[in-house]
Amino acid sequence: MIRVTEQESTYHHIDQMSVLEILQGINKEDQTVPLAVEKAIPQLEKLAVAVTERMKTGGRLFYIGAGTSGRLGVVDASECPPTFGVPFDWVVGIIAGGDTAIRRAVENAEDDAEQAWIDLQKYEINEKDSLIGLAASGTTPYVVGGLNTARQHGVLTGCIVCNAGGPIAAESDFPVEIVVGPEFLTGSTRMKSGTAQKLALNMLSTTVMIKLGRVKGNKMVDMQLTNHKLVDRGTQMVMKELNIDYAKAEDLLLRYGSVRKAVEAGSK
Repeated sequence: MIRVTEQESTYHHIDQMSVLEILQGINKEDQTVPLAVEKAIPQLEKLAVAVTERMKTGGRLFYIGAGTSGRLGVVDASECPPTFGVPFDWVVGIIAGGDTAIRRAVENAEDDAEQAWIDLQKYEINEKDSLIGLAASGTTPYVVGGLNTARQHGVLTGCIVCNAGGPIAAESDFPVEIVVGPEFLTGSTRMKSGTAQKLALNMLSTTVMIKLGRVKGNKMVDMQLTNHKLVDRGTQMVMKELNIDYAKAEDLLLRYGSVRKAVEAGSK
């Protein structure tokens, strides 16, 4: 495989650039990322369809990764319950080195090819579930090992990587390869590669949740009402759906706990 993520930056002497030149260079590179993601949409489509079908039968979605990739998986998983009102164990993000590694690098954690399956067993992962490996390099042993063992146990496997043809893609039933090219800062995959993975995760989880019925029209009707902003947003939705005033809409929303349930109750 060609390690595009490790290739030298096309920008030289960036340490001698002005602040403006640095910012402009990073921005210019960032603009190429959505185009790379676009090329991977056919792969993302296959993965999203497969994951959705598994979850319709009671399966869950797991992410595993190390470093930036692992953190992005944790972020995406943690945002699904408040956004879509799903249980906290529907989408699970696991990072090499455990929760400590979310804020502080854990030495050699990504090099342990056995640990991912040990981590996944804590959740009793099974053949109904889907496992997505996240790694810019496409080679992280933690992810390779986890996917390999999961596959042997009938778990659906996929990945989001930024090099083509690596061992992680080889262990994936549905690989997604987003090749964004060399980073502005040589090898710093927290930049374009991380952005590409974040975009792909947004696309994947949002698409899956929509197809699972967690969205109505274009609204987050099952979102958790965890602060005043979200209560106000939900109240506005109920007002519009039922054509009632703010006070009545807010009362319904707080009484029933979600936009969906409030609208259903108010429509009777």
